[in-house]
Amino acid sequence: MVRTALQLAEGGNHSAMESDEGSDPSEMEPISGRVKWFDATRGFGFLVSDDIDGDVLLHFSVLREHGRRSVPEGAIIECIPVRLDRGLQAKKVLSIDTSSALPQQPRSSIPAGERADRKALADSAGVFEPVEVKWFNRVRGYGFVKRPDEVGGEDVFVHMETVRTSHLPELQPGQRLEARIAPSSKGLTAIELRDSGDSD
Repeated sequence: MVRTALQLAEGGNHSAMESDEGSDPSEMEPISGRVKWFDATRGFGFLVSDDIDGDVLLHFSVLREHGRRSVPEGAIIECIPVRLDRGLQAKKVLSIDTSSALPQQPRSSIPAGERADRKALADSAGVFEPVEVKWFNRVRGYGFVKRPDEVGGEDVFVHMETVRTSHLPELQPGQRLEARIAPSSKGLTAIELRDSGDSD
């Protein structure tokens, strides 16, 4: 039942999901349910409730009157469900309580395995040393800085995550920074960055 509803939702049949007046759905008593999951990109998710058997499809269209396009996992929602041929679906949302929602963890742009590698690199990185931004592209998510010519002038790889965790604004060519650098499978990699004026 859930699989059928999920297939329909992913198939993009939003018009059928947003309006079912023509199918004469069987409207039920209001229920209270917890958000099992909700994918804001695909625009739907599911509720689970002790009041009813089966997951309840929750489409973003019924959230709009509450000024929302998504709801966090664990939120409590009171709604009026309907039983359709494809399963249960929330026809109207009466209230949304996000006080019980699970905390949203910030998503890292680095895979877990690579994050573990970066922790190991951080242990082997040297002290802060002067570098200069060669180029950086936010769309690609990486760039390069370089060491001064007098100490080798090597290019050093910089990942977007390093810039983000260092709380630096947009990097500009020629900008002078300080970096902790470690050797990696990609060559030299900047593990930490700071403005050249932040030295102790």
